[in-house]
Amino acid sequence: MKVVILAGGKGSRISEYTKILPKPMIKIGSKPILEHIINYYIKFGFNDFIIASGYKHRIIKNYFKKKKISAKINVINTGIETLTGSRLKRLSNYLKDTFMLTYGDGLSNVNLKKLLNFHKKNRKKITLTAVHPPARFGELTLLNNLVARFDEKPQLQKGRINGGYFVVEPEFLKLIGNKNVMLERSPLKKAVKTKNLAAYKHNGFWFCMDTVRDKKVLDTMIKTKKSPWLK
Repeated sequence: MKVVILAGGKGSRISEYTKILPKPMIKIGSKPILEHIINYYIKFGFNDFIIASGYKHRIIKNYFKKKKISAKINVINTGIETLTGSRLKRLSNYLKDTFMLTYGDGLSNVNLKKLLNFHKKNRKKITLTAVHPPARFGELTLLNNLVARFDEKPQLQKGRINGGYFVVEPEFLKLIGNKNVMLERSPLKKAVKTKNLAAYKHNGFWFCMDTVRDKKVLDTMIKTKKSPWLK
């Protein structure tokens, strides 16, 4: 089964690094975050990858040409200005069967086999992983004017967001259309309207690297050996 990783954006919110590198090639510990994601899928037996590149495409292409990884990795330039939905649409010729999909900047310890089984059981065109977002600040419990409780939580327990880690049927690609669109806008909204978007609830670790602060959090997890995606 193919795994598509969206890795073509400019990563403007972490421009301290992306002036030189594409965002998925920013290192967490000793490896690019993209390699961490690939290794995580390999742990579950997935070994056929399509990296949808764009911004600084050559850096990704050259890295995986030299790097020895026990998997097939095809890096395809889907354009610098192409949005996430249209990147996926440009890969249509490669995606004739059910495939996995994720972003090139998010790490998780989601059980990919359980995710795939959930998708097959529900028979929808696309399944996303619904996660609890990481807490950016300490969470306060107030009693009148006093702080009754202060929790520096790594993740919030109320509410969920799209954490990526999708399973997709090729029929979903027809919902994308020909305009340059974000996956998260009209394509997924169309899937909702036709009752074709399922949500797999993941209560464990999920973290997206958007800023330098996020990178430092992930680096610290590696250093302190508290990196859930490596366990």
